[in-house]
Amino acid sequence: MPDQPDVDPGSLIGEFAKMQSEVFQSLFGQLSAAPQTGGEGSQAHWAGIARKLQGMWLDYQASQLGQQRAVPHYSDPVKWIATAEEVLRALPLSDPEHQKQLWSDGLDLFQTVLGQYGIGPKADEAAAAGDDGPRMPRRDRRFADPLWRANPFFALLHQTYLMLSDELIAMADKAEGIEPERKGQLRFATRALVDAFSPANFALTNPVALERARETGGQSMVDGMDHLLKDLARGQISHTAPGAFEIGVNIAETPGKVVYETPLFQLIQYTPVTDKVLKTPLVIFPPWINRFYILDLNAKKSFVRWAVAQGISVFMVSWKSADASMADVTWDDYIAAQIEAIEHVCKRLKVPSVHTIGYCVAGTTLAATLAVMARKKIADKVASATFFTAQVDFEDAGDLLHFVDDSQIGMLGALVTDGYIDGRYLSATFNLLRGNELLWNYVENHYLKGEDYPAFDLLHWNGDYTNLPAKWHREYLRELYRDNRLIVPDALSACGEPIDLRRIETPCFIQAGREDHIAPARSVWKLTRHLSGPWTFLLAGSGHIAGVVNPPEANKYQYWTNDGPADTLDTFVAGASEHPGSWWLYWKDWLVSRDPQQVAASSKRRPGGKNDTIIEDAPGRYVRTR
Repeated sequence: MPDQPDVDPGSLIGEFAKMQSEVFQSLFGQLSAAPQTGGEGSQAHWAGIARKLQGMWLDYQASQLGQQRAVPHYSDPVKWIATAEEVLRALPLSDPEHQKQLWSDGLDLFQTVLGQYGIGPKADEAAAAGDDGPRMPRRDRRFADPLWRANPFFALLHQTYLMLSDELIAMADKAEGIEPERKGQLRFATRALVDAFSPANFALTNPVALERARETGGQSMVDGMDHLLKDLARGQISHTAPGAFEIGVNIAETPGKVVYETPLFQLIQYTPVTDKVLKTPLVIFPPWINRFYILDLNAKKSFVRWAVAQGISVFMVSWKSADASMADVTWDDYIAAQIEAIEHVCKRLKVPSVHTIGYCVAGTTLAATLAVMARKKIADKVASATFFTAQVDFEDAGDLLHFVDDSQIGMLGALVTDGYIDGRYLSATFNLLRGNELLWNYVENHYLKGEDYPAFDLLHWNGDYTNLPAKWHREYLRELYRDNRLIVPDALSACGEPIDLRRIETPCFIQAGREDHIAPARSVWKLTRHLSGPWTFLLAGSGHIAGVVNPPEANKYQYWTNDGPADTLDTFVAGASEHPGSWWLYWKDWLVSRDPQQVAASSKRRPGGKNDTIIEDAPGRYVRTR
C-alpha cells in the first residue's frame, strides 16, 4: 500500500468547499446583487421561474390525488433508496485496510485534479492542458462536454464519482461468501446504483444543464419539468417525440390484410409486389413482450417489406396485449396459437408446409412448438424454422438472470392487475439493463436540459409497451429462466405432449447477435446442441435489435459464417469467415434452397381479392390496443 500523501486533507476539503460556493454564485448570476426587476438576469425573472416550477409540481400533485398506484412506480425514490441501502450493506465498506486505501487514493486524486488548475501541492507537476481543457485521470463519455473540465469544482466532482464507481464495482466483483447467483445480482445492482447517482443526473451537479438554464433564461428548466411531469403521469420514460409516429401511417405501414383472428392473435397477410412468389409461405412469430412492427418499422428498415419484395408470401402474427380476459393464458396457449397459425396458412394457401421465424421469446416458444408437433406427428407442416436471437438453454442468459430468483418472481404478484402485468414495469426493467443508454441520458437531455425529443421510429417502438398474462409470465421465468427445464427432455409439457427438443428434425437457421445483452450469443448457440435435424448458425454484428434489423441497403455491420464443424461458439468464431453488411441475403439463399418452387401471386396469395373474406386492413386492431 502506498504511503499516505504528505498533505493536509482539511486544506483540500476547504478548497473544494470554496470552489463549490464560487461556482453556484457564478452560475446563478449572483442573484443577491441582481436588480430587482428587469431582464433574464434579474431576481424577479428567476423568482418567476422558481414559482412556475413550483406551480407545475403542485398542479401535478393535485392531478394525482386519488390516483395513487398500488405498487411502487419505477421512478419512486423510496425504491431507489432501498436498493442503495441493500447494495451498500452487501459491500465490504467497513474493511479498515480498504478504507485506508480509498482515503489515500482519494487524496491523490484531489491533488492530481486540482494540480491541473494550479492548485495544491501538485500544481507545479501538472501536465499541459489538452486542446479540450485540462486532462483528467479518468474518461467517460457522460462527461465529454468541456464544461465538465472548465471549472475545477465540476472536474473534481465527476472524477471523484468515477473513482468511487470503480471502487464500488471492484468491491462487488471481489465480494466473498456470497452464492454465485447472488454475487451476479450484487454486481448488477452495484452498477445500476452507481449509474443512477452520477452527477450528470442531477441539475445542481451538471454544469451542462446549468449553463443551458443560464443561456435560456430558465426556459430549459421549465421545459424539462414539463417533460418529467408528463412522463410521471404516463408512468413511463419517453424516448421519442410524442405524436411523431402513427401506426399504419408512417410505421407498420406495409400493405396487407388481417385474414384470421383469435382472442390471442391476429394473422396479417402482406400484399405481394412480385408476379411470382415462393410456393412455401413464411409465417413470422414476433415476441409478445413487444409489438410486431420491430420487423416493419418503415420502408427502408422493414424486414417484412424486404421479404415481400424478394417474392416471399409473408404472414405476421400480431399478439394481443394482455387484459383481464387473458388472466388464465399460459405458455400452452401461445404454443397452440403458433400451431393454429401454421395450420391456417397451410389451409388458406393449400400448401403442405410453411417456413417459420421466431424472434426472441417467440423463438423459444417456436422450439417448443416444433417439439410438440413432432410428438403429434405433424412436424412436416413446417419446412424450416429460423430463430432470431432465441434461447432454449438459459444457463448463460445474461443480465436478465438477475431478475428471476424467488424474491423477484414473488414480487411480480404485487404488480398484477386483473390477471396481467402492466408492460411499463417490464419496459423499465429492460431500460435498466442498459441504464446509461436507455434511461439516464434521457433524464439528462430531456429533464435537466429541456431538449426536445427526437423523432426516431426504433425508440418509438421501444416505448410501445405490451401487457403480459401474469400467470404465464411467472411460469416462464420460473420454469425456463430460473430452473432451465426446457432443455431437460420431457420435463415440461404443452398441449398434452411432453417437450423433448431432441425430436426436432426440421431444418433450422439460427441467428445470434455478437453484442446482444438480452439473448447473449453464447446462450443462443446452445440451441444447436439440442437439435436432431440440420442447422445453420450465423453470428451477426451488433445486438438484439440492430443485429436483426439490418437491411442490405444500409450497408452496416457484418456477419460471420462457418461451414466447418464446430462444437462450441468459440470454435465457430475461430474458423468463421467475416462478411460485410447485412445477412438477410444469405438467409434468403438458405430459405430458397429448401424449396425454390414458385407460383403465381394470384387468388388468395393476394389477400382481399375476389371471394376472399378479410377482417380488416393491416396492421389491424390488436397492435393498437394498450
